[in-house]
Parts: sequence; C-alpha cells; structure tokens
Amino acid sequence: MAKLKVALLSGGISAEREVSLNSGKMVANALDESRYDVVRYDPRDDLKNLVEDAPNIDVALIIMHGRFGEDGTIQGLLDLLGVPYLGSGVLGSALGMDKVRSKYLYEKAGLPVSPYRVVYKSQGIEEITRLLKAHPGLPCVVKPAHEGSSIGLSIVREEDQLAAALKRAFEYDSELLVERYIEGTEITCGVLGNDETTALPLVEIIPGEDYEFFDYEAKYKPGATKEICPARVSEEITARAQDYGMRAHKALCCRGLSRTDMIVAKDGNIYVLETNTIPGMTATSLYPQAGAAFGLEFPKLLDRLIELALEKD
Repeated sequence: MAKLKVALLSGGISAEREVSLNSGKMVANALDESRYDVVRYDPRDDLKNLVEDAPNIDVALIIMHGRFGEDGTIQGLLDLLGVPYLGSGVLGSALGMDKVRSKYLYEKAGLPVSPYRVVYKSQGIEEITRLLKAHPGLPCVVKPAHEGSSIGLSIVREEDQLAAALKRAFEYDSELLVERYIEGTEITCGVLGNDETTALPLVEIIPGEDYEFFDYEAKYKPGATKEICPARVSEEITARAQDYGMRAHKALCCRGLSRTDMIVAKDGNIYVLETNTIPGMTATSLYPQAGAAFGLEFPKLLDRLIELALEKD
C-alpha cells in the first residue's frame, strides 16, 4: 500500500507560535513512518511551497493555534487547494476561536455559561469599569475574545485590579469577554468524530501552587500542572460534562476533534467556558492524555484523526 502524503502545518504568526511548533514536532515524531510520508510546512515561511505541492498532498494536519491557524484562515486556503485536512472547517474554526460568538451559540444550545459581558476598547477603561461592577461583578475573568492558551487573561478579585487587567487584555484584542469567576474544579472534555461523536474521558486540571489559574506557563511547562484522567468527579457529573462537550462540538460546527473546557462549581453545576478546535499536541497536552485513557495511544489517535480528515462530508 502506498504511503499517504501528509502535509504537517505548524508554526505560523500567532502569539502561540512556539506552542504550535512544539506540537508539530511531537506529531511528526509520533506518525507511523510505514504509513505516512510527512512534509512539514511553517505557514509563516512556506505558503508558496504548500500551494505548489498541493496537487501531491493527500491530507493536511493543521497543528496550529491562535489567529491565522485555528481561526479558519488556513482552512480556507486548503479548501481552495482541494486538500482534505484535520479538524473543523472555516465556519467551525472561526466560531471556536471567537469566545463571544461561541458564548451565544452555547446559550442557544441550552448549555450553561457563567454570567458575562462583552466590552470594547472604544468604550474606555473608566466606563467599562463602571459597567463591570454592575455585571458580571467581582470576582471576574477578563479575556481577549480571539486568543487562546490564556494569553492576555486575568482573574480580577478587587476593583483596583480591573484597569490593569483591561489594559493587558486590550493589548491583544479590541473586544473582550468578561465572565463572572466561578470557583470549582476545572475539567476538560475531548470529543472525537465528525457527524458521529465520541466523548473521551474527562481530564481534571490542577494548576501548581505557583499559579492562580491554568495560565500559559501552567499549560506548557512540564510539571507545572497536575492532570488527572479520568477526572475525580461522580459518574453523573462525568456523563453530564461529556454530553455538554459533544453538544458544544455540534453547536460550533466542529469536525474531527475538539476539547471543551468547563468548571464544576461547588454546588455541582457545570459551566461551559470555551472550545478548542485544535487542542495542543505537546507532551503535556490534555487531548492526547484523554485519548490514551480511551485506549488510543498517540500514534493510533493520529491514525484515527487522519481517517476522520479523509471522511467525506
């Protein structure tokens, strides 16, 4: 049997470039050399080569995070080139990257979300501070609407912290999502599939003592965070969270894979936070851990994801 010609895309120009490069390296090392002929492309530098090689590419693995990789732009290019690819299409990718529009669709799908407000840089820090004190109130989480990996995110517990948190987030985006902070257990649910989906075992996320929350360093520094899979929650909460994960996957028009982050509050309620359409694939990433707990070690998980990428709509 001839090997599949695989284009592995990682890098790009987003704030998550280094994470993408690390993920791409891990994926390249895990792919079965007897089944795949892999060529790596960094869209920052290699778009011309990718376009020229497109007629000879069987499938593309998009291992990119952030803007111009996870937001539908590279997916649109591959659609134009006629190259099948891993993960969600243009619409699903754009929705997953947009925290505000995701929130609207979660609500439409009946998924529980924490109280929130959308604010814009043009409103001014003083006016935004006044609005946020009224709703959603403190403590709150301030985050850019179109970034991943907790970039630009702050937890605000006191009013005098708001201005600095807003200024920090506005460095990355002119639109912010501000949510009420929910104290509880952070979990994440990976989903595998296109039209027919399977929820992977939940992962419980416990940032180290040096981290207030699961921030950029806590996500990617080995040993900074403790992850437990399956998560230490009841069967009822597990079933409900997995149902929410699959509903979020469908609400955002995802394909192939997704990973939805949630908080289990102390009263047992579960709140959906956001969905990643291209979860990290580094040695410390959550989706591969969940895949392994499901019985798909990393190389086999990649085999399955490639099969899904090649499925016809």
